Amino acid sequence: MFISVLDLFKIGIGPSSSHTMGPMMAANDFRSRIYQLVAASSTNKAMHVRCVLKGSLAFTGKGHATDRAVVLGLHGYTPEALSEQDVNALTAELWTTHFFTVNKDTVITFHPDNDIIFDKQETLPQHPNGMIYTLLDENEDVLLSETYFSIGGGFINTLAEISQLSAPLKMEPAKSFPFPFDSARSMLEMSQQSNYSIAEMKRANELTKISADELDEGLDKIWHAMQRCIKNGLTTEGQLPGGLKVSRRAKKLFNQLQDDSNKKATLNDWLCAYAMAVNEENAAGHMVVTAPTNGAAGVIPAVLYYMVKHENGSLENVRDFLLTAAAIGGIIKHRSSISGAEVGCQGEVGSAAAMAAAGLCAAQGGTVKQIENAAEIAIEHHLGMTCDPVGGLVQVPCIERNGFGAIKAHTAAALARRGTGEHFMPLDNCIEAMRQTGLEMSHKYKETSLGGLAVSITEC
Repeated sequence: MFISVLDLFKIGIGPSSSHTMGPMMAANDFRSRIYQLVAASSTNKAMHVRCVLKGSLAFTGKGHATDRAVVLGLHGYTPEALSEQDVNALTAELWTTHFFTVNKDTVITFHPDNDIIFDKQETLPQHPNGMIYTLLDENEDVLLSETYFSIGGGFINTLAEISQLSAPLKMEPAKSFPFPFDSARSMLEMSQQSNYSIAEMKRANELTKISADELDEGLDKIWHAMQRCIKNGLTTEGQLPGGLKVSRRAKKLFNQLQDDSNKKATLNDWLCAYAMAVNEENAAGHMVVTAPTNGAAGVIPAVLYYMVKHENGSLENVRDFLLTAAAIGGIIKHRSSISGAEVGCQGEVGSAAAMAAAGLCAAQGGTVKQIENAAEIAIEHHLGMTCDPVGGLVQVPCIERNGFGAIKAHTAAALARRGTGEHFMPLDNCIEAMRQTGLEMSHKYKETSLGGLAVSITEC
């Protein structure tokens, strides 16, 4: 299997990779299909679009801005293109436009309040994050229809694509790459045989598709975006949108740490400040790097930022970190899931922590066995974690949870490097345990806000 580091880490906007970025990409794809249909015909029929959101997208789509994402996508916007824009103002303008244009002069009617339907009745069997886009004429006859699935991390599949795959992934066959590992075990074996590190193997695979300069530029762009997101979060105050009236805390915490005259600030304090800064930006719908999801976007940047700012990490350390983390993330996505709607938050923050632990261990000079051990420790201690966002918003418990994910990642890397790399539970087995736990987990705890903390709030 192969999934590029530049696909696993994507620059976009909050608050969710599966509920915001994925639906936006699906809407944009459907817009392209309308364009092709119109270009191939000479019809002058009045046409309009309808979008039906299913499963988790229906239950928590409002809080995750799925409806806004659909509007933006149908108007031709992509997540990365919006990272520098005032998304709130743009959405407000497009919401009342009630149409979009393809082929310059073909008008497609679209009224978001009526044409986006949150269907909470039946979940599509292929995946809990389903959506059906339909183009209809004035008689409600279907001219074009496509079913999409947002499978986590901003990745999407059509019905045909997801039905053809044993796992809902867009990955290329392993045989075309020099190091075609599809498990932690094969990764360890290939490293031992080649005497390459995980980062070196991942780089070699990437270089079959792009040049070394393109890869490094892409990695550096990701790192710069992560830093910008942290800095934005550390300098912004106020209340987060959505109705819970949650106040931002990262700036205040950061200022306290900087003003700490007794130097009592701990590693945990700094990691929480950095991680919470990212996830407050995500909750506000601002620019964020999917790492590997938006709900878990603070873990990896926090650990990386601490490594650079407090432990003198170099740019080469950063690149090795990201390549190693991506190798681990690709294995998790291939063998299980990074989608909260599919396996709960163990698949989001748990995966991010495993990736961060592996990346940090690698950057600090850990052996391949120690790196695999670090990833296993981190994910093991997230097993069973539910996805139960209060109010369907990526705020409570998501923001603090990223801080604790970063702490666990750093601890896992440190613990692994203290050992020889020999350990009892292999990473592959731990990933399989996560998959099985997700399969048996009630849908109430998988990003539907029907259980757990989401229903444990008593209003006074």
